[in-house]
Amino acid sequence: MSQYAPQLKAFTVLHRATNASQEVTKKQILTSNLNLTEFAVMELLYHKGEQPIQIIGKKVLIASSSITYVVDKLEQKGFVHRKSCANDRRVTYAALTDLGHQQIKAIFPAHEQKIAEIFEILSNEELEILTDLLKRVGHHASQI
Repeated sequence: MSQYAPQLKAFTVLHRATNASQEVTKKQILTSNLNLTEFAVMELLYHKGEQPIQIIGKKVLIASSSITYVVDKLEQKGFVHRKSCANDRRVTYAALTDLGHQQIKAIFPAHEQKIAEIFEILSNEELEILTDLLKRVGHHASQI
């Protein structure tokens, strides 16, 4: 038996739980005529307001090379528009259009409900503990 068996088991369980959770939310998101990255960008803009395009990729965990394509697709659908920064010509913001705001406002409650269903087996105290533990693991992993 490996000396790292508990860590390997925890990693495997975390990975499987993440995949299962993502599969459930993916099915729900795809019914809205958006793919996962489009939804993630729209959700970010819905909750945080306009964002520099260069920052969006980091916040929704997609490659910076892909973010322009995703914003282009959302712009073609009429959900997002670009705004130039008044102070810095190198910066371009993405912002929801009125149609985009209506779309995400209509579909976000179902997404939120699906996430609540995933975690309904845990108490609020257990959720706090889980969140704290995952933050610790994530911060530690980013330092390695």
